[in-house]
Amino acid sequence: MTRASKPADKGVRLQKILSHAGVSSRRVAEELIRQGRVEVNGKVADELGTRAAPEDDDIRVDGRRLKFTSDRRYYLMYKPRGVVSTRSDPQQRLTVIDVLSKAGIKGYFYPVGRLDYDSEGLIILTNDGAFAEKVTHPKHELERAYEVAVTGMPDTRDLERLSRGIVIDSRRTMPAKVRVIHQYPDKKEPQTLIEIVIKEGRNRQVRKMCEQTGHHVISLKRTRIGAITDKRIKPGQVRELSPDEVKGLNKA
Repeated sequence: MTRASKPADKGVRLQKILSHAGVSSRRVAEELIRQGRVEVNGKVADELGTRAAPEDDDIRVDGRRLKFTSDRRYYLMYKPRGVVSTRSDPQQRLTVIDVLSKAGIKGYFYPVGRLDYDSEGLIILTNDGAFAEKVTHPKHELERAYEVAVTGMPDTRDLERLSRGIVIDSRRTMPAKVRVIHQYPDKKEPQTLIEIVIKEGRNRQVRKMCEQTGHHVISLKRTRIGAITDKRIKPGQVRELSPDEVKGLNKA
């Protein structure tokens, strides 16, 4: 397969086209381009500056031609534990797309943000790349709330460390909101349920924060994304976001 020629000034950047087509966010689209998985008119386009005309050019990702639609859809899922929040998985584990399919929802959707394999809770899926980019971009500092069961009984100093920010992977986390929901001192191994609200989405951030205080994470559940929460939705269930919910996330 030949490569696409050096980009001209005309047209639209490929990562923007992929985002608007609902393939992925722009950041993920950039990775798809780097990996040589995008073709324009039969030629591999692996340079980030590549431009194309979506109305004229044949643009494909993994051999699949892009289809442009104005039908933007937004879903809220309660991701169960043991499910990966990606479109596919090299280890053949169950993905959020599999869960969508079981719920009878077809189409090219992808998750907005991440929720790790061992965690459960709320995650949004959409075919609107511009929306996903806006919601996940760090500059918007969209709040995400988690209920975390940890070993032991975190003291005031531990909670203050979590609130102020903790250095993980050589970088300090942003300040967080932390509160104790309940303590279980009478269990064979004492446990505490705490709520942590953060405004950034670094890889396994909440788990790493808790581990830094010496309290191992037993379970972790995301309970809120911005103003979006739903105590009625159960693991594996999916519902469509209301227009007001989508509008609220865009404003947030």
